[in-house]
Amino acid sequence: MFVTAVDPRPAATTSYPAPLPTDPSLKGAGPSVRDVIKAYVGLMKPRIIELLLITTVPVMFLAAGGVPGLGIVAATLVGGILAAGSANTINCVLDRDIDEQMRRTRRRPLPRHAVSPRSATVFGIVLGVLATIELGLLVNWLSSLLALAANAFYVFGYTMILKRRTVQNIVWGGIAGCFPTLIGWTSVTGSLAWTPLVLFGVVFFWTPPHTWALAMRYREDYASVDVPMLPVVATPVATARQILAYSIVMVITSLALWPVGGTGWVYPLAAVILGVVFLREAFALLARANTGAEGPALRPMRLFHFSNIYLALLFIAAAIDPLLR
Repeated sequence: MFVTAVDPRPAATTSYPAPLPTDPSLKGAGPSVRDVIKAYVGLMKPRIIELLLITTVPVMFLAAGGVPGLGIVAATLVGGILAAGSANTINCVLDRDIDEQMRRTRRRPLPRHAVSPRSATVFGIVLGVLATIELGLLVNWLSSLLALAANAFYVFGYTMILKRRTVQNIVWGGIAGCFPTLIGWTSVTGSLAWTPLVLFGVVFFWTPPHTWALAMRYREDYASVDVPMLPVVATPVATARQILAYSIVMVITSLALWPVGGTGWVYPLAAVILGVVFLREAFALLARANTGAEGPALRPMRLFHFSNIYLALLFIAAAIDPLLR
């Protein structure tokens, strides 16, 4: 998906809080153009888009066996930003009830009433249509269809079905966030192969540790809106064990790219070093959980923040590798 790194709906009807207070002296004054632009950009979740593009461009280097054409990179990036922005915007619309109640998300545009749900919906649909057409005409229709499929799965599969109904929400819902590896490859080659599928697997197994670590930090938020993230329904020890298990499989999968993709020495060296550090953080989290630590004492954000670094550096190594062969 060109979107993420992806809760059952509350039984009771959610009451929306009143709009944030404004300065009385500004009564009657509308939002500035800058505020409006900032609100719509916020709907697109730029930080998530950055992470997704990090898993797209390096794969293009692998597919090209070197530096891909600037035009195809630019067209793929534009289409990716539009596609990810579309899915993230629709996600904001569908999740606006719980976003208003969670500390982590209550400052998003819709909970702040900076954008109306109807306007946000139209914005998200327009972005999706533009992404599909742009990728189809300027890249290729296989990449366009993959992006469309990823977005549909994120909106309908994850947001509307899985997220609020099952503890496996992020495991299977995270599939949508794996699609950039396929899109980056097909944008250059026009076809699929085992190499991008291996990287698809890396992102798939990376997503649960990354998301569950964050959910451990904001466990009360998810519990308050009845979203069954693993840390809400399982003990810290059980959650940490699951994080470690997925981390081990992720590292093993990352090493599979060496024989499958025929990389040089740069990528496997980076995969080993980064994998060791990631596993060390996962083991440390489990050790803290085994001592009975809870809440802030678990320090799950250590693993969360490193997971971002891990994915970025791993894919950068994948991009550099063909340049040194």
